[in-house]
Amino acid sequence: MSKKAAITLTVNGKSYERSVEVRMTLADFLRDELALTGTHVGCEHGVCGACTILLDGEAVRSCLLLAVQADGRKLMTVEGLARPEELHPLQMAFQERHALQCGFCTPGFLLTAHAFLKENPVPTEAEVRKAISGNICRCTGYLPIIQAILDAAPIIKSVSRE
Repeated sequence: MSKKAAITLTVNGKSYERSVEVRMTLADFLRDELALTGTHVGCEHGVCGACTILLDGEAVRSCLLLAVQADGRKLMTVEGLARPEELHPLQMAFQERHALQCGFCTPGFLLTAHAFLKENPVPTEAEVRKAISGNICRCTGYLPIIQAILDAAPIIKSVSRE
């Protein structure tokens, strides 16, 4: 008999109450219970970064957390990054720089970069490289990703001052 727990959390600004198995990962909860499939599960060991989300504004690996650990917390997935009918500046920069190919790693990179740019709005290339070093991409060679983040940084900084 599996043990369940009631959780309440806010994801992308919307509140949810669910009863979940206590051993369910947060990544599986987001994908299977909330149908937010932008959170990708790659290695299931926290190494690849594909499952990165924001938990109370901090980039975390959702495959390493249990859904019950998110009780009472605020989460953002890649689905919450853009506004309706308007891409986020990071998404636009990724598109313009062709910083994705297969797209599997892209949600994790976007949320990692989003959290990073909130802490460091004027990064150097070396700082961007370090910030994304925990995310794996097997397609792009990283250069377009780095450039996209650098391109988006001043746009995000100017928007956040308003």
